[in-house]
Amino acid sequence: MRTTVDIPVGAVMPSIDTVLKGQGIPGGATDDERVMALARKSLLIYKRLCQPTGLVRDISKTDFDSVYHGEGRNEAHTPLMDIYPIADSLALFAITVGGDVSDDIARLFEANDFALGAMLDTTASEGAEMATRFIENHYRQCLKNQDRFDSSSGMLSFCPGYCGWHVSGQKRLFEVLRPGHIGIELNASFLMQPLKSVSGVLVAGPKRIFDFDDDYAFCNACGTHTCRERIKAVWVQ
Repeated sequence: MRTTVDIPVGAVMPSIDTVLKGQGIPGGATDDERVMALARKSLLIYKRLCQPTGLVRDISKTDFDSVYHGEGRNEAHTPLMDIYPIADSLALFAITVGGDVSDDIARLFEANDFALGAMLDTTASEGAEMATRFIENHYRQCLKNQDRFDSSSGMLSFCPGYCGWHVSGQKRLFEVLRPGHIGIELNASFLMQPLKSVSGVLVAGPKRIFDFDDDYAFCNACGTHTCRERIKAVWVQ
């Protein structure tokens, strides 16, 4: 079943420290009042313009197999290909914080207001990440309500374009999920519009199945290795 999820604006409002960290400021603290003013202004603009919403659709392993393999351009060996066949539950998802935010970011850059444009871009990116966490929590609670998720269970989201799942996987994912229902479209380069959107698969199952090392062939090209923190978070779900 495909379900539209209303996401409260308050659930996707990053803190000023998070925004500053996203701008590369260590610890999210600075004495530069100009930078602080830009961060505060970006948060006000984002709060006024964002329209967060999400979409979730349960999918069987057999059906997801077709989605995952997509255009046949994935890496030969990926964490997801090892995990989803032994998972308990799978769901496709998409979230967006809305087109108005992206439009305003573009407007600011076109007006050469690069400082505020970059700050708003970071704010919206952090908000989209928070919307992804919100949709994870929503699906987790749905599974709990059905007695399909307990203290031994964990959940991770995986997205095309990361961890060896080729970005072209968006094509098949969009065909099945149809997130145009919430205003998200896919262009010929497999980029989503609005830009501040995320799509992928939610994978739930025994916590142990998510404990993978970052030693795949493509991991050396990753600049963040954020999977390490996400895997740690599984053990406290």
